[in-house]
Amino acid sequence: MSEPTSPFPATIETDHPHEVWIIQPPRRRLWLHVVLLLATFVTTMVVGSRIQFNFEHHQPTFWMGDDSPPLFPLSAFVHPSELLPGLPFSLTLMFILLSHEMGHYLYSRHYRIYATLPYFVPFPSLIGTLGAFIRIKSPIPSRAALFDIGIAGPIAGFVPACIAMVVGLARSRPEIVPDVPRVQLGFPVIFKLAAQLLHVPGTASQLSLHPIAVAAWVGLFATALNLLPGGQLDGGHILFSAWPRQHRVGSLLTVAALLLLGRYFWSGWLLWAVVLAMTIKHPAVPPHPDVSGRRRWVALFGVVMLLLTFTRDPLTQYQMRDGWADLRDEVRQDLRWLRYEVRHLLHRD
Repeated sequence: MSEPTSPFPATIETDHPHEVWIIQPPRRRLWLHVVLLLATFVTTMVVGSRIQFNFEHHQPTFWMGDDSPPLFPLSAFVHPSELLPGLPFSLTLMFILLSHEMGHYLYSRHYRIYATLPYFVPFPSLIGTLGAFIRIKSPIPSRAALFDIGIAGPIAGFVPACIAMVVGLARSRPEIVPDVPRVQLGFPVIFKLAAQLLHVPGTASQLSLHPIAVAAWVGLFATALNLLPGGQLDGGHILFSAWPRQHRVGSLLTVAALLLLGRYFWSGWLLWAVVLAMTIKHPAVPPHPDVSGRRRWVALFGVVMLLLTFTRDPLTQYQMRDGWADLRDEVRQDLRWLRYEVRHLLHRD
């Protein structure tokens, strides 16, 4: 969910105070949502096919050994059937992301607030996407409405992520290639608890995760990011709706905490600290009705979700550098392969 914007013009003429302004909502660009959805579906399938290969060979999730396929094989776009093994990861992850954004969207509709449909963001990364978001383009009527819209997304994404976590962990298996340079995942408390309850052999860090479990890990990590209490994140909206005077202080404390985490654990937190610092100011929202009664208990559940899903080192720094070096070499190999194919076609013609 992004910062709400007003549909009214910057200046409104006041010569006719009894005129009624009817604001027509902008036309939805459905084609853009569909294009981004399909593109993200493809990029996550490409990544998912590699995760499936590593799982079938009892290898770490993001293993980039000499015998593993490239992260983004160009041949997959020539032979689309190579992408089919990526379906479990892609469908699970996109369903979790869609559930999160639809939680925001449906509650926006409930309060008669204009919001866009979800925008998916395809990106050639380790998970094939940068997530999804919606934009709210009309004023939010009250802090109670802001709270409901803000908390609905994390809850709607948390539930299917937990279900996928249980299903994926039950199908995971011990890895055969331990203690090798690779991207090492860090696991939140809920992941470790689920592994113990399911009696999964070994610890979570010693598993070759099933693609569904990897998608659940991404969904839980996204839930933790969105629940950070500050700025324009879902956690920031929740904090402002319940305790508006503490929003700025809470945001600054969160930025400081992320800077420390980025310094000593995972450098990616530094980026999130910058993003949060740039969006500390929250737009004004009418105070009534406020957040009280049962909503306070729901807010407490949001804190519990954050504690269960947060991990201080989601990706090991040293292994990440090795992983990106391998990824750079693979991209160069793919470009050489593409150049050879183009020359071959031109020569044949």
